[in-house]
Amino acid sequence: METKPQSPSDEPRPEVGPGSTLLVVDDDEHVRRALRRVLRRSRCRILDAPDAGEALAMLEREPVQVVVSDYRMPGISGVEFLRAVKERWPRIQRVLLTGQADSTAIEEAVNQSEIFRFIWKPWDDAHLLITIQSAVDQYWIVEENARLQGLLALRNDELEALNRDLDGKLAQRSAALVRAAQEWRASFDAIGDPMAILTAGGCQVVRANAAFARAAGVTVSNLAGLRCTDHAYGALPCPVRCAMPPRGTAEREVPFGERTWLVRAFPFEDGDSSVLVFKDVTEEREVSRRLFHAEKMSAVGQLAGGVAHEINNPLGGILAFAQLMSRDASRSAEDQESLRLITDAAVRAKRIVESLLRFSRRPREDERGPVDLPQVLDDALFLLQSQLKSGSIEVARDYRPAIAHGNANQLQQIVVNLVVNALHAMAGAGRLTLATAAPAPGRVSFSVTDSGPGIRPEVARRVFEPFFTTKPEGQGTGLGLSICYQIAEDHGGAIRHEPAPGSGARFVVELPSAASRAAAGGPT
Repeated sequence: METKPQSPSDEPRPEVGPGSTLLVVDDDEHVRRALRRVLRRSRCRILDAPDAGEALAMLEREPVQVVVSDYRMPGISGVEFLRAVKERWPRIQRVLLTGQADSTAIEEAVNQSEIFRFIWKPWDDAHLLITIQSAVDQYWIVEENARLQGLLALRNDELEALNRDLDGKLAQRSAALVRAAQEWRASFDAIGDPMAILTAGGCQVVRANAAFARAAGVTVSNLAGLRCTDHAYGALPCPVRCAMPPRGTAEREVPFGERTWLVRAFPFEDGDSSVLVFKDVTEEREVSRRLFHAEKMSAVGQLAGGVAHEINNPLGGILAFAQLMSRDASRSAEDQESLRLITDAAVRAKRIVESLLRFSRRPREDERGPVDLPQVLDDALFLLQSQLKSGSIEVARDYRPAIAHGNANQLQQIVVNLVVNALHAMAGAGRLTLATAAPAPGRVSFSVTDSGPGIRPEVARRVFEPFFTTKPEGQGTGLGLSICYQIAEDHGGAIRHEPAPGSGARFVVELPSAASRAAAGGPT
């Protein structure tokens, strides 16, 4: 089919993307030539085919971006051909060239082939070139969209994989955090000392461990928000009562009830709250006090032993000369009385020296063995019968089987000292109770309890110190309880003072049992 030629100067020269290929399909050789002449200016590679079959074969071999097909062709029409192209190569842009302007052709092309444009015969060269350029551009837009869609799908797949990996890592981190929190709580609750996080400057509990809950007398679930009552959390002192500073690490030792607590405060950096640690140091302080007392007793014992040896010889000379002078019948009665007073004073001094010697002397291990404590108590009472009968003293015995490992004479000395002190405290009237027991496996004890006025706390702290006494001058040396303390320590035991029920004082002596000594493989 012939076309109207246009001058080259009037023809537009559109810019078509490089690397594009056009396929012209028309059964008329003249039309194909005319189209090639016009489209040569588009910088596209141009292929042509006389019919649909050859065009399809060419599409199998060559990459094509735009197909321009005549409507009427022998065998397969242009609409059927373009429909086949759409089904097999949907991205190729399809242009229908037709001179039949009926609605049926247009409807078939739109519905079946989904063509990009119609070009009417005869065509306008400029319009043809613009249409082809648009078709090529559309192809590359679709191609780029497809590439971008593929890239987007790839990125989406990668993002999904990253999200899955992130979800997995997040789950692992969450599990690790949960595990760490569980381990932290378990470690926190496993600490034996009470610990709590308290609000700064206040007494409200934010979090605390199981030891704190036990000491406060509440369940762990009721710890959050707990406030102190009467400046205390149960058995624990409140930090406000301890006068803890609001900021900075600090510690205070606080006597509270019958216990002594070391309270440490560790504030957070933001200053909103602090970690408080409560440590029960009652036993530690008691052990320290006993160690200090034992060291002091050892030093005093060495000093006492040396002094006793130095004094013993002059005392012997005084006694000997006083006795010789008293035998002189020519002495007046006044002189004899003076000599008697000298003798009594020397004898009293000698007894003090003997007490000092006993205080400084440690018995040998081979001097110890099984000792029946009830028998020791009865023997001590027998020695003190005269003092017991001099007043209205009621003696009560509460004996349980108790066999200690020790020296019977030294243990009897402890009993005698304790009973004498009890008699002095009761001033000749009251109730004296002696008891034996087995308070723990491998341990036995005896106690002496009086119904006297008791011992004041400030005095009770010093009763075992050497030379400390509350008796008037000349009536006591202050060595009795010190000797008892030393004997108990030497036996691997201990002596302590306890307030008696109601009034009075009780001294308890704990000793290792003979059975425990035998089980340990020592001599019995």
